[in-house]
Amino acid sequence: MTGPGRLETDTDGSSGESLIAAGRLGCAGVVRGPAGCGWGVGGVLTRMLFTPAPVVPDWPYCGDGVTSGDRAGCIGLCVDPHSSCLAHLSGLERESHLAGLNAGDDIDYRGTCFTDRLLGQLLNALKDPATNHPRLGDACFASATFADDADFGSASFTGDADFEAATFAGVARFCSATFADRAWFNLATFSREAQFDSVAFTGTAAFESATFTGLARFHSAVFTGEAWFLLATFSDAAVFNSATFTDAGFRAAAFAGDAQFHSATFTGDARFPSATFAGTAQFRSAAFTDTADFKAAAFTGDARFHGAVFTTNASFASAAFTGNAWFDSVTFTGFAGFDATSFAEDVDFRATVFERAGEVGPLVCAQTVLLSGARFSGPVTLSLAARRLECLRTRWASTATLRLRYADVDFAHAVFEYPLTIAAEQAPFPDPHGNRNSVVEEDHLADTTGPAARVTSLRGVDAAHLVLADIDLTRCLITGTVHLDQIRLEGNCTFAPVPARTRWRRLRPQRFTQRRTLAEEHHWRSRRPAAAEGWQQAVPDTGDTAHVGPAQLAPVYRALRKAFEDSKNEPDAADFYYGEMEMRRHDHHRPRAERCLLAAYWALSGYGLRATRAMVWLLLAMTGTLLAMMLWGLPADSWKPETVGSVSGRHVRLPADRPDPVNPTGALNERLSTQRFEKGLRVVVNSVIFRSSGQDLTTAGTYTEMVSRLTEPVLLGLAVLAVRGRIKR
Repeated sequence: MTGPGRLETDTDGSSGESLIAAGRLGCAGVVRGPAGCGWGVGGVLTRMLFTPAPVVPDWPYCGDGVTSGDRAGCIGLCVDPHSSCLAHLSGLERESHLAGLNAGDDIDYRGTCFTDRLLGQLLNALKDPATNHPRLGDACFASATFADDADFGSASFTGDADFEAATFAGVARFCSATFADRAWFNLATFSREAQFDSVAFTGTAAFESATFTGLARFHSAVFTGEAWFLLATFSDAAVFNSATFTDAGFRAAAFAGDAQFHSATFTGDARFPSATFAGTAQFRSAAFTDTADFKAAAFTGDARFHGAVFTTNASFASAAFTGNAWFDSVTFTGFAGFDATSFAEDVDFRATVFERAGEVGPLVCAQTVLLSGARFSGPVTLSLAARRLECLRTRWASTATLRLRYADVDFAHAVFEYPLTIAAEQAPFPDPHGNRNSVVEEDHLADTTGPAARVTSLRGVDAAHLVLADIDLTRCLITGTVHLDQIRLEGNCTFAPVPARTRWRRLRPQRFTQRRTLAEEHHWRSRRPAAAEGWQQAVPDTGDTAHVGPAQLAPVYRALRKAFEDSKNEPDAADFYYGEMEMRRHDHHRPRAERCLLAAYWALSGYGLRATRAMVWLLLAMTGTLLAMMLWGLPADSWKPETVGSVSGRHVRLPADRPDPVNPTGALNERLSTQRFEKGLRVVVNSVIFRSSGQDLTTAGTYTEMVSRLTEPVLLGLAVLAVRGRIKR
C-alpha cells in the first residue's frame, strides 16, 4: 500500500522535479485549478502526482486521477457538498471551505494528501484567537498522506484525533500538542523524524503497528490515558526521556536503535513482553509504580536500569540479554522475577535493594553476576548459574539460600543476620515456565570445567549463621572470618589437597600425606625458598595473602577443627588439627623449645594422626632394642642356682647369691642366635606394655630396657591414637 509520489513545479514555462514520499495510502491525479491546468499560487503552477491506491475505501472518495487498471484514484474524502477532496478542490472552492472553518470544529480529511502549504492553510483556519494555536475538535486524518513536513506543534485536539494508517513523508511535528481524547496513530508511518516532545495525551494514545523510520521523540510527553505501542517498529532511536505513562504497552515492539526511557515514569502497568532492543535500552532512573513486564524481551545491546525503582512486581522471565545489563542502585520493592533469564555478558546488581524479592532466578549468566553492596530485606532464594558471583559487602537482613552452579563466589565482607546457605546444585535448574521436564538452558556455560560451585573468599564474614553445602573451597581465602568455629559444612565440601606426587629434595624423597588444607597455606608454602612443586600460588586480584603466615593460619585451622568436632565429625576434624600443629611448628614467634617438641611430635607420629608413621617408629625402636639386647644386653650365660649335699640333725643356712651377669664375649655375629633372639624378643615385648621381663640383663641391657619401656609404649599409644582418630564416631 505504499508508493512514491512526485511533485512537479512549472514556472514561466520551465519545469523542475523533486521527489517526495506520498505514503502507503495516497492520491492519484492532478490537482486542478479553475482553468484546469493545475492549482496555481503566486504564479507558481503546482501539480501533484500520487500513487494510485489499490484499495477502494468505504467513504465517498475523490477518485481524481483514475487511470486504466486503477480502481480508485485519489481516495481523499470528498468535501461536502463537493465531489473532490480538499487537495483537489478548485482554488475558490478551497478558500470558501476553509473560510467556513472555526477553531474547535470537527474535521474529516480521510485519505487526503497534504502538502505543508495545504496543511498550513487548514491549521491557520482552525487557529484559536485566544491562544494563537490551532484548536481542533474531532479530527480524522485516517489514511492521509503528509507529503512534506507536517507541523501540528502546540495544536489542541479537544476531541478524538485519528491518524490511523497516515503517512508522514517529512518531519512530523506534534511538540507541545494536547490530545484531550483518544489519539489514534495505529499503522501510521513516519518516514522521517517524529517529534512528540512535551505532548499531553489525556485519553488513549495508540501507536499499534506504527512504523518510525527516523528518530522518534517523546521527550517529556505525558500519557494520562493508556499508551499502546504494540508491534510498533522504531528503526532509529526512540526517545521517551522524562515521559510520564499511566498504562503503557510495548508488546512485541521492535527498537532497532537506542530506546531511551531515562527518568520515565510509569504510574500504571508497563508492559514490554517480547519487545526487542537492538541498541542500548536506557531505563536509567525510571520509576515503575505498578507491574513492569519484560517477559521474553530481547536486549541485543546494553540494558541500563541504573537507579530505576520498581514499586511492585517486576518480571524479566525468559528475557535474553546479549550485551551488558546494569541494574545497579535499582530498588525492587516487590517481586523481582528473573526466571529462566539469560545474560551473555555481565549483569550488575551492585547497591540494588530487594525488599520482598522472595525468589530471584533461576538465571544464567555467561560472565559475572555483581551483587556487591546489594541489600536483601526479606527472605530470598537466589538460583544462579554463572561463571562468577561477586557478593562484596552484600547484606541479607533475613534468611537466604543461594543455589549455585558453575560459579566462583567472592563472599568477602558480606553481612547476614540470619541463617544463610550456599549450596551447589548438581542438576540443571528446572524451567518454571517450560514443560514438566524442561530445564533452564546453560549454553553460555558450556565451555566451563563443570557445574561445581566454588567459594573464593569468606574474608570479613561472620560465619555464625553460614551453612555451606557441597561447595568447593579449594581456593577459598578464609583468614579474617569471624566465628569460624560456628560454620556448618554439609555434604561434600572440598578443601585444597597437598601435592600428591613423591619428590626428591636434597637427595631424599619427600612425600606429603593427603589432608585438607587452606588456600592460604598453599600460598605461604609456595613463597618459601625451595618450595616443592604443587603448592598453589596466589591468584592476582583475589585478595592480598602476602602477610598471611603460620601465625595467622593456626587460629583458622583451630576454629575449623572445632567446627567439625561440634558437628561430631571427628575424622575430618583431624586434618585441621594437623594443619594447626603444622602452623605452630613453623611459627617463628613461638619459643624454640615448643617448636622442637612439635617437630619431634610431627616426626614420630604426625601429631598423633599418622598411624603408619608411629608404627614404623615403634617397629624400628623394637628392632633396635632387640638387636641391642642380643648384642650387649643379654649375659653370656644364664645363672643357675644349685645346692648339692645332705644334712641331718642340724640347722643349715646355704646362701645362694646371684652373681653379676657376665657380658657376652665373642664375635657379634655369634651373639645373633635363635636362643638369644627369643630372650631378647620377650624383653622387647614386655617393655612395650610397661612390664618387666624378669630376664637377667647386663648393665647395657638394663638401661636399654629402661629406655624402651619409656619410648615404645609412647609410640604404641601414638599409633593407637592415630587409628582411633580416623575411626572415631
